[in-house]
Amino acid sequence: MHLLSPRLIVLYLLLAFVLCVLLVHLRGRVKLRFDRQLVDHSAVFAPYNLLMYAFSAVPATPILDRRGFPQLDLLQANWEAIRAEALSLFDEGHIRAAEKHNDASFNSFFKQGWKRFYLKWYGEPLASAEALCPQTVRLLNSIPSVKAAMFALLPPGSKLNPHRDPFAGSLRYHLGLITPNSDDCRIFVDGQMHAWGDGKDVVFDETYVHWAENRTDQTRVILFADVERPLRTRWMSAINHRVGAFMGSITASPNSDTAAEKVGFVNRAFALNQRGRERSRAFKRKHPKLFRALKYTAMLVFIWLVFLAPWPLVR
Repeated sequence: MHLLSPRLIVLYLLLAFVLCVLLVHLRGRVKLRFDRQLVDHSAVFAPYNLLMYAFSAVPATPILDRRGFPQLDLLQANWEAIRAEALSLFDEGHIRAAEKHNDASFNSFFKQGWKRFYLKWYGEPLASAEALCPQTVRLLNSIPSVKAAMFALLPPGSKLNPHRDPFAGSLRYHLGLITPNSDDCRIFVDGQMHAWGDGKDVVFDETYVHWAENRTDQTRVILFADVERPLRTRWMSAINHRVGAFMGSITASPNSDTAAEKVGFVNRAFALNQRGRERSRAFKRKHPKLFRALKYTAMLVFIWLVFLAPWPLVR
C-alpha cells in the first residue's frame, strides 16, 4: 500500500490529532480520564491550543499574576458600580439560564443551577445589556482585549464539575461582586484554589482542568470575562483575533427569548437537537414497545448497510 494513499493520510491525521489531545491532557497536574478527554468537546481545539501555548506571551501557569494585566485595573477600580448594576439585574431576575436550549456552551452548567447574563460576546455588546447595565458595558468597551463578558451566578450549595474550557485563545477573568466572602465559595484551577470575594479578582488559564463550588448558604455573582491571550507575534495575534471572532459568532446566545439578539449557528443546531430529543423521549414514554422496535430495526439496518450491503464503497 502506498504510504501517501488517501486511507493512510486519514490514519496519519487521526494519529496526529490523538497525539495533540494527549499533549493537552498531560498539561498540568490535574487531569480528566484520557478516555473522557479524547471525546470531550475541548479535544476538538487541541491542535489549535498547542499553537496558542507555543506562542503565548504569559507563563504556563494555571493562575496568572494579575499585575500582568494592567488594563483590567479599570474594572477592579469600578467594582462597586459594576456590582450595583449586577445587583439590580439579580433582583429583577435577569440573570438566568437559557430558556430554549440555545446556549450549548453552558448547558451542563445550567443543570447545576448556574445562571448568566451576557454583557458582550466577541463583538458588539448585547442590546439588553446596553439598556440594563450601561455603565458596565461602557467600562468593558473601553478595554479592547476583553472579548466577552457576563454576570455569572452560582447558587448556594451548587458546584461545577471538573472540566476544561475548549479555547486557549483567551484567558479567564473573574471579579467578585456579590459573594459570601468565604473560602467555602471557591474555584480550583489545576488544584490551585481561589476564593471569590467582593472586589477581589483573578486571571487564570481556563484550559487547565478547573472546578467550582459554593458550599455556603449565599448566592455568588461575579463578572466573568474572556481576555484575549497575549501572544509573542503580531501575525499570530491577528490569526487568534479572527479565529476568536468566528467562534464568537457561531456560539452567540441571547439573554432572553424576547430579546432581539443573535443566536449563533452552534446554538441553533443545539436547540434543534434538544427539541428532537425531547420529542423522542415523549414518543418513548407514550409508545415504549414501538420505540424499542424502531430502535433495534434502525440498528440492524445500519449494520447491514455498513457491513453486508453489496456496495462497491464498502467492499
